[in-house]
Amino acid sequence: MQVARDCHPSEACFVPDNYKVYGVDQYAAVKGEENMKQEIAQRGPLACGIAVPDALEAYKGGIFCDTTGDVNIVHDISVVGYGIENGNKYWLVRNSWGTHWGENGFVRVCRGSNNIAIESDCAMATPVDTWTTDKRHTTTDAERNSPLNDKTVYEFPQPVYSLTQKKVVQPEEHSMFLSKPKNGGCRVEKAFFVGGEKKNVPHAWDVLKDVPANVNWANMNGTNYLSWSKNQHIPRYCGSCWAQGTTSAIADRFNIMNKLSTTTPVSIDAQVVVNAQAGGTCDGGNPGQVYQYAHDTGLVGGSCE
Repeated sequence: MQVARDCHPSEACFVPDNYKVYGVDQYAAVKGEENMKQEIAQRGPLACGIAVPDALEAYKGGIFCDTTGDVNIVHDISVVGYGIENGNKYWLVRNSWGTHWGENGFVRVCRGSNNIAIESDCAMATPVDTWTTDKRHTTTDAERNSPLNDKTVYEFPQPVYSLTQKKVVQPEEHSMFLSKPKNGGCRVEKAFFVGGEKKNVPHAWDVLKDVPANVNWANMNGTNYLSWSKNQHIPRYCGSCWAQGTTSAIADRFNIMNKLSTTTPVSIDAQVVVNAQAGGTCDGGNPGQVYQYAHDTGLVGGSCE
């Protein structure tokens, strides 16, 4: 049920009869300005770890360039483009703190100097078509009737399963509801892939091309390929940036791959990734494992359609 479920008020949640599964065929780490530019221009947005100095939380607009030297990575975002303004190079970054923050949920970060460590810890995955009509997952009776499907009708907030305590605990007992890291971060780990990267063909940075001076997937020849901007802290605080940045970046790549056809996903659901603990919890996690989960299990759309 953690892969896809729907719920009605005052009723037990249930598995839909069928639903789309979104998969990837490759994943890898990316770092360095030129490699990032090649990957973004050729194939789409990246998920990257960053530091969060106080000034970034207070950011309102313009090109952000930290002056404190903070390179302690605690947060994950998606880099959706790059450009130059008045001679100043920048990365175009989508955050997951809501559209009220920054430039409608975005921030432009100094490019070329590894400011806030943005050029040192990125990850990418390439989508593969596993979601068109004839490839939808059909729920079996075994899956629908599995004892793993919790059919209890809960009030909100619900109890959660604690990996550390190995039991179901009430919200007030679980650490994810008790504390939050400083500066809006989510204790994001450096992205890594258990067993190494998954590579079938050369990566974008292996095949160098002349890339444009400015790339913005929110306005690529007049078309916006980006999935929606989200707020990871609604309905309550959750340090899930490791799941938000990765699922947003791969959702963009599905849009690019589909050329915004009618099968384009509006978003890829980060909640499923958190529920499955496919990299971490609301206390933080490893972005790399999200792409491994996408490869091995698959992701679902925000509506579990």
